[in-house]
Amino acid sequence: MMNTLAPLPERLRPKTIIEFVGQQHLIGEGKVLRKIIEGGNVPSMIFWGPPGVGKTSLARFIAEQIHLPFFQLSAIDSGVKEVRAVIQEATEKGKAVLFIDEIHRFNKAQQDALLGAVEKGIIILFGATTENPSFEVISALLSRCQVYVLKSLEREDLEKLLQHALKNDEQLSQKNIELKETEALLKYSGGDARKLLNVLELVVGAKSEAGSPKTEAILEESDVRRPMSEVIQVTNELVENTIQQKMAVYDKSGEQHYDIISAFIKSIRGSDPNAALYYLARMIKGGEDPKFIARRLLILSSEDIGNANPNALLLATSCFQAVTMIGYPECSLILSQTTIYLATSSKSNAATTAIGAAINAVNETGDLPVPLHIRNAPTKLMKDLNYGKDYKYAHSYEGNFADLEFMPDKIKGTKFFDPGNNAREIEIRNSLKKWWKEKYGY
Repeated sequence: MMNTLAPLPERLRPKTIIEFVGQQHLIGEGKVLRKIIEGGNVPSMIFWGPPGVGKTSLARFIAEQIHLPFFQLSAIDSGVKEVRAVIQEATEKGKAVLFIDEIHRFNKAQQDALLGAVEKGIIILFGATTENPSFEVISALLSRCQVYVLKSLEREDLEKLLQHALKNDEQLSQKNIELKETEALLKYSGGDARKLLNVLELVVGAKSEAGSPKTEAILEESDVRRPMSEVIQVTNELVENTIQQKMAVYDKSGEQHYDIISAFIKSIRGSDPNAALYYLARMIKGGEDPKFIARRLLILSSEDIGNANPNALLLATSCFQAVTMIGYPECSLILSQTTIYLATSSKSNAATTAIGAAINAVNETGDLPVPLHIRNAPTKLMKDLNYGKDYKYAHSYEGNFADLEFMPDKIKGTKFFDPGNNAREIEIRNSLKKWWKEKYGY
């Protein structure tokens, strides 16, 4: 029996393959995954795709189709102990499906704990991940799993899901709901089916409670006196107003996720370690993937610091490696140390703007010919064509520098790299002036 107190996405989990919305490239008539499900010989699988596209629903549905016990663990709050407990129970039952949500957050030791049971067939492993499993899942485990890529839901998929909810959900189907406008619903969903249904339920619930103190502020007086039998019209305005009042209720990891990481990066870029630590604490408290945080620090170390302090990249790289090996709670210290170091470091975006300018030049000029004197000449024919002729080997000259043209003729003298105004890059600028005189305008 369906739990009527469960959230709408949980109540609407598909019971048959016909009820699935999206992923027809996998489960459509005659498609590979559908054939496997119908055949019953199901291997271990990893479902890779963005949030809210059906990874968990697909795992549960397949487990029901093959009539095996189903166990679910979240990589956020489960470890080797929990994995071994499930393996023990599966051994007693003969065989079971183990679904691990966010399997990319399992470290090597946790993934190693699964290997034996998967190899022996005690466990059929279903893993869900938003990250590329090639980088996040150990090769020994990956080789024992089929990887299926789930696609983002299209607008028509999301609208179909809305109609399905109004027609088939036991609670919503009893209300007279009209989807007059869907743009705001779709916007706030971000293509995430789970979020879409949560927002729909939130909006309909707020409208249904018209007259209560917590919703009067967002409903017109005529709405407050609305008879319960009247049509509930879902409009863009209603959605926007409701979400502004209820954002904290439904959005703990969606838009706020991006707002917090944005504030975190901008605080480091702005050299404010205190603000950066505050947003870091918000992410840690919210269970954010430490590798996601470390990855952003790694990008920032090059994007916003670069050669103003080359050690920033080294420390950020070590941070990423460390949190991959350690995980919470201890990796919080490593993230803190790296955050403080990057926030208090000299800043420069010269490397970022340099590669951007160079790529723009390539886009504009195409594949310009490399000057003959710096081409490789491995054959006699190439030498006869003057490949490598007049090339000057820099180490044969004083100061290991030879005045030579390296750019294609069409863009010679073009400057992409403009060093920043900090001690390290001022030193670099002086070296470039010494070597190239007025050529690049340093």
